[in-house]
Amino acid sequence: MIVLYVVVALVVIVGLAYILIYNGLVGARNKVDEAWSGIDVQLKRRHDLVPNLVAAVKGYAEHERSTLDAVVEARSAAQSASGPAAQGAAENRLTGAIGPVLALAEQYPQLRAVEGFTRLQDELAQLEDEIQAARRLYNGNVQSYTTKTQVFPSSIVAARGPFPPKELFALSSPAEREVPSVDFGA
Repeated sequence: MIVLYVVVALVVIVGLAYILIYNGLVGARNKVDEAWSGIDVQLKRRHDLVPNLVAAVKGYAEHERSTLDAVVEARSAAQSASGPAAQGAAENRLTGAIGPVLALAEQYPQLRAVEGFTRLQDELAQLEDEIQAARRLYNGNVQSYTTKTQVFPSSIVAARGPFPPKELFALSSPAEREVPSVDFGA
């Protein structure tokens, strides 16, 4: 009779442990999804700001058409990218394309004097900071989730449940980490 109580107690303890671990994994997965939606919101704001920036520059630097076209093309690619890895690569390309547009202000002092352009530059700088903060939050949540899915005993529960690996939202190559060189003198 005592053996039966011990077996029942063990089954209950294992069942409760499974439930607690499963719920912890669900919570971690939901935090990752929530953090990604925060990045998505910031990227959408950035994508909405880019056409205004291009329009502000267009009147002053019409002969820099290829620079402006590169920004528009990079924005389109960033909007159509899906998943952290593809989105990260597309956003890096967009960041690289925006740099030369902002550098045009150095060549066109009258552009720097335009209040709308200055406001857009400030908004873009603030937005970049918010994207970086959202990226750090997301990557921290991914790291926590990944750890939970890989450590024992939660790795056993994760292997049997809907807990796929999550990708970090990061720069994808060392070349993309380099500061772009802008030279309009040539």
